[in-house]
Amino acid sequence: MDDEVATRLAKMKLTIEEEEIIPISDEGRLDAIEGCNLSLMGKFLTCKPFNRMAAKNTIRRAWGLNDSLQISEVGLNLFQFKF
Repeated sequence: MDDEVATRLAKMKLTIEEEEIIPISDEGRLDAIEGCNLSLMGKFLTCKPFNRMAAKNTIRRAWGLNDSLQISEVGLNLFQFKF
């Protein structure tokens, strides 16, 4: 199975938009990296609209992390969960 995954990854190609290089200066880089420490990126796998606040509250309750979990939307249906 590992070989199959590696083979599929090797065949993947980026789109023109995905090939864009985003420069990151040294200034603030450590702070940005530290801000991502203990975080998780996630996406809701649905095509239908959903109540974002209800979804966030449900995840907080399900994980038992009410106030210690910050959830930020960082893209279209893409969320960063900071612990």
